[in-house]
Amino acid sequence: MASGTLRIYLGAAPGVGKTYAMLAEAHRRVARGTDCVVACVAHHGRPRTEALLHGLEQVPCRPPDHEDGSRADMDVDAVLARRPQVALVDELAHANAPGARNPRRWQDVQELLAAGVDVVSTVGIQHLESLGDVVESITGVREPETVPDEVVRRADEIELVDMSPEALRRRMAHGNICRPDEVDAALSNYFRPGNLTALRELALLWVADRADEYLQRYRSEHHVSAIWGSRERIVVGLTGGPEGRTLIRRAARLAEKGAGGEVLAVYIARSERLTSASPKELAVQRTLVEELGGTFHHVVGDDIPAALLAFARGVNATQIVLGSSRRKSWQYVFGPGVGATVARDSGPDLDVHIVTHDEVARGRGLPVARGARLGRSRIAAGWLVGLAGPALLTLLLGHVDLDLGLTNDMLLFLTLTVAAALLGGLLPAVASAAVGSMLLNWFFTPPKHQVTIADPKNILALAIFVGVAVAVASVVDLAARRTHQAARLRAESEILSYLAGNVLRGETGLEALLERVRETFGMESAALLERESDVAPWTCAGRAGPGRSPERPEQADVDVPAGDHMALALTGRVLPAEDRRVLAAFAAQAAVVLDRTRLREEADQARALAEGNRIRTALLAAVSHDLRTPLAGIKASVSSLRSDDVAWSEEDRAELLAGIEEGADRLDHLVGNLLDMSRLQTGTVLPLVRDTDLDEVVPMALGGVPEGSVELDVPETLPFVRVDAGLLERSVANLVENAVKYSPPDERVRVFASAMADRVEVRVVDRGPGVPDEAKERIFEPFQRYGDAPRGAGVGLGLAVARGFAEAMGGTLHAEDTPGGGLTMVLGLRASPAPAEPLQRAVPAAVSPAVRPERQTTW
Repeated sequence: MASGTLRIYLGAAPGVGKTYAMLAEAHRRVARGTDCVVACVAHHGRPRTEALLHGLEQVPCRPPDHEDGSRADMDVDAVLARRPQVALVDELAHANAPGARNPRRWQDVQELLAAGVDVVSTVGIQHLESLGDVVESITGVREPETVPDEVVRRADEIELVDMSPEALRRRMAHGNICRPDEVDAALSNYFRPGNLTALRELALLWVADRADEYLQRYRSEHHVSAIWGSRERIVVGLTGGPEGRTLIRRAARLAEKGAGGEVLAVYIARSERLTSASPKELAVQRTLVEELGGTFHHVVGDDIPAALLAFARGVNATQIVLGSSRRKSWQYVFGPGVGATVARDSGPDLDVHIVTHDEVARGRGLPVARGARLGRSRIAAGWLVGLAGPALLTLLLGHVDLDLGLTNDMLLFLTLTVAAALLGGLLPAVASAAVGSMLLNWFFTPPKHQVTIADPKNILALAIFVGVAVAVASVVDLAARRTHQAARLRAESEILSYLAGNVLRGETGLEALLERVRETFGMESAALLERESDVAPWTCAGRAGPGRSPERPEQADVDVPAGDHMALALTGRVLPAEDRRVLAAFAAQAAVVLDRTRLREEADQARALAEGNRIRTALLAAVSHDLRTPLAGIKASVSSLRSDDVAWSEEDRAELLAGIEEGADRLDHLVGNLLDMSRLQTGTVLPLVRDTDLDEVVPMALGGVPEGSVELDVPETLPFVRVDAGLLERSVANLVENAVKYSPPDERVRVFASAMADRVEVRVVDRGPGVPDEAKERIFEPFQRYGDAPRGAGVGLGLAVARGFAEAMGGTLHAEDTPGGGLTMVLGLRASPAPAEPLQRAVPAAVSPAVRPERQTTW
């Protein structure tokens, strides 16, 4: 079944006419033949709104919760039974009265939508949950009824109902919104011009954001790459240097000049080179841009100008703010720079601002090679092979009388050049080619021992040698770098996969994660530090490793921010910049793990408090009736016996005394169960477990049931059980009393025991109404009574106490269906290990020796 559509009239302020607009639309739909009904509309006594209800079919509402009858709750069942095409539901944020189907009206609307009914509803901007604090700061009134923003955002259509503050105040003055005696107070408080203007601006901005989301989705679905300047979006290109703060502030000032301007700061990191960006500086800039109302983005791109332009066009930006280049004049030989390239390729639809700053022309250092670090020893070996190798080869060829020819000599020198490239990279290989070419010219090219070359063909051969040597060295160096990068990226992907798997699923604790960080980067210690504010002292939230943990991030060899007031600090060595990307992911996940742990602890505490509150509430309800009933009976009997106006016969006196005794027994039983439940809840039940004969305990548990109501069968061959005799007696007694309570008068409850492997099961079988499968676990919860049990039948603790005592002894208790109808309680107990010699069973005093041979007794 297809879901219904939701259309919402969003009011900029109370009284702008959103309900009137909804009813007017209903009349238009009815005129077109649409099956439209009024599910719930609050007219608030406004004549013009009430008049629009005439001519529309109305589904009766539940009784109202206000005297004026304007706040009646929608009858969801009646609307679903009527099943119209369109239902009008006013005041989406309304809270339903206690006992309603759902606590909030927007939940009622979701049921209608799920059933395929289209819904037209209304809501005021002041009722949106995210704007509650803002509205309160403006008007001084906290709206008690709110609706989640996501519910409104998911609407298929949102129409803003707006009105100028002056026109709305005129409506108020004419009595079209509230009663005449309330007009003056409303105009001087909530409906002040400033309040209404602020609420109107909130509504316009909220709707504009929603329209912007739709625009982005439309551009993405239709692959629109051209920039549509519907609103000012300013992209700030950050390099991680200190000039970023200046750029962000300048972009914020530009955004303020245009209505609804937005700032997006973006840092683009190369995927295959070392980065000079400071993580601390980027964290400061992220905080700054968020404080100014913008957003921070971190993307990866090898071609920074192309990546920046792609990002700007992807977010439909209208302007780009960049800083003036920090490079020295001579460094422009490497290219025109990011700013010039972006300005050249931006096109006519994207403005580029180049902002000066204090870091202009201060230098960024030499361009860093894109190759991976090869290590000092390997680079030294490359230079050794590249420089010493050609000299040694020259000596070898000069002392060995081998006339290999110039071509073979060149191939040998080319081999040394390739070896230098494999070991030390491109520069040792180029040096090897240069040295080799000079040695070939001096020692092996006629005329020898002269710089001149007699044969022009040899000049060409040497030139080809140098070219081939440099080309081969470049290819070999590129292949080596790519291999190293692939290995590094594979390692990073494995680490990130670990984070995305174990950590996000909650399988890794904070200490285990910190230990993984320490092992991954080979550090001595890893610690997660946090503090409450910028001036508060640092505290350690978790640590790993044998080394001493730093007390502050400044004391660590490496520290990475993990939040506004949190940092991951490591000691042992200084890490290269290329490792900080993965370390930042670890830091973020450490913060997530810490938050998840604390949220879990808070949830456990809240769950325990909620359970305690539920039990206390149920206890009060039980005390209010179930304990007062026997007390009332005892008091009435005692008062009757003490009365001097009536001469009671012996039979009457005995009946009154029996009533007192019965009431006292009931009180004793109820209070005993309450005390037992209290002990279970507080964990003070300490069972004294010993080897026990069931025949000593089970018969004693049947003393509180009527004679002839229970059939007992405990075989003499059963092994001893490891239980606390007192707790077992209470458990069996509660099970039997519960079974007798629900069994028909002419049916006896069966209690029998049997052995299964290392367990002994005691089954209590009744022929009562039984319990559905979905309720079999619920009946063991405190204060649960099945079906229509009378109020005097107990407080619903018997089964809960029985299971609690059984589990305290290491046993189990569950419910099964009785074949043919009824319920069977299965009490599983641990059997004692077989003793070396048979134990002498004692005959319980409660059972006559005359009945022991039969092993089956009716009680």
